[in-house]
Amino acid sequence: MGFLQDPPQLPHPYRSDRTLLALLDRALPAERRAALDADLDALGDYAQMAWQRAGTTTRRKPVLTPWDAWGQRVDRIELTPAWQEGGALTTRHAVLAAGHADSEHARLEEFARVYLYHLASEFYTCPLAMTDGAATALKASGNRALIERALPHFLSREAATFWLSGQWMTENVGGSDVGDTETQARQDADGQWRLYGRKWFSSAVVGEAALALARPEGAGHGGAALALFYVETMDGARRRPELVIDRLKDKLGTQELPTAEIHLDGLPAWPLGELAHGVRQVAPMLNITRTWNAVCAVASMARAIALARDFAERRRAFGRPLIEQPLHAQTLADLQAQFEGAFALAFEVAHLLGRVEQGAAASHEAALLRLLTPLAKLWTGKLAVRICSEAIECFGGAGYIEDTGLPQLLRDAQVYPIWEGTTNVLSLDSLRALAGDGLGALRTVCAGWLDGNDDLHAASAVRQTLDAAARWLDQHAAARDTLEAGARGLAFTLARCAAAALLARQATWSGRHGDRRPAAALRRFVGHGLDRLVTPDADDTALLLG
Repeated sequence: MGFLQDPPQLPHPYRSDRTLLALLDRALPAERRAALDADLDALGDYAQMAWQRAGTTTRRKPVLTPWDAWGQRVDRIELTPAWQEGGALTTRHAVLAAGHADSEHARLEEFARVYLYHLASEFYTCPLAMTDGAATALKASGNRALIERALPHFLSREAATFWLSGQWMTENVGGSDVGDTETQARQDADGQWRLYGRKWFSSAVVGEAALALARPEGAGHGGAALALFYVETMDGARRRPELVIDRLKDKLGTQELPTAEIHLDGLPAWPLGELAHGVRQVAPMLNITRTWNAVCAVASMARAIALARDFAERRRAFGRPLIEQPLHAQTLADLQAQFEGAFALAFEVAHLLGRVEQGAAASHEAALLRLLTPLAKLWTGKLAVRICSEAIECFGGAGYIEDTGLPQLLRDAQVYPIWEGTTNVLSLDSLRALAGDGLGALRTVCAGWLDGNDDLHAASAVRQTLDAAARWLDQHAAARDTLEAGARGLAFTLARCAAAALLARQATWSGRHGDRRPAAALRRFVGHGLDRLVTPDADDTALLLG
């Protein structure tokens, strides 16, 4: 038997993750750690088991069976084992419910669980994000009947009573622009609202409920005339006949996630609030689902780097392990520094979200959350694709072989820049957030995060880049087309500035406890530059597209 390469092994995702451990040590009161640590340790165990299972079993996709043997419409979906285990794991370890506890740390504790569970869940976290968003929208609506009906199920800690909620917004006419929504809401003779139409993209069709946009009968055109409705999908143990699953999507990635096209043919529905401004009612969900997206993107980065590092210690080339090859070590260190910046920003948004929700935030922090949420989502989404691509390259040809499980990391990562708003949509959202005092709030907090850090070069780079961003905004304030054309570069610049300042804060704290690695990450991150500002030339754009 000739040489056989040892495959990479996944280190325990919680016990070996110094970045997560250091964050929790710094940010959480000690009295809150015992219960959290137990859940995180168990979720790390599950993640290791799931990785081993994936390497020893045939990969499966969900299967839709529209009809039973006797011609009855059933729309039965067979799920993968991870999805079958999802309800029990979620409720046992409070993956979702923890975020709605009465504490300013609730969201941080929730997203620490999400971070560890995400990849092992095979994107069961997608409907969890929708359910979290639905619970938040219900709370914001003030609709007592629906709150009492649905919230105990969405936040249940018992698998038998736990419900998932979908988010049915996207139709054939488009994704981000929902103003042309065609789904109609009509009242029957008994006054019950019912929905009629087609939803082109349903990521949680296996759930028990959903929030859906529809146009009430007789309402005008445009987004302002839409209303937001709550629906339930099950009639006892059977799917409601007014909900028909047309097909499951065949996607580039997230293939275990049963994304569906559906028809609504009189599905009973209840308005959350007024029969208008449904898009505005969706808004409370966006901070939630975009934070899920950012944290899950960071989780994919962590997995890719962990496997690449482990493999670098096992694989020998040219007489020594890859980890000792200078250029390979440099590549891995660059990936780690970028990851630590992304991790810091995503979890700062998570913690800030909890503080704002619980009324524990300072006056400027609500504006900061409004800005940092789209920045974190757009930047981590793009970075996850780049890091996962670079990481599988670290395996050479083995990274391109399907049954290693490595190509799936890259395919799945591609969804992060798309879900919950593409990079361009989020860049424009960030631009709107800057119309108030978003940039002033960011400069204020960055100064605080940098305070006490002795890396003067990093502090200077953050301040100078924020000054350049302010000048760029002032320079183009009267030219809306130029502002929008350059919004992506501005967003990446502000995200990287925030991440650098947050790395400085962590480096200061860790240095006091004898850990110099966050300071090294800060130096490496800033060394790659913070400024991504671009002033587009409209004439060149027209020429290149002509």
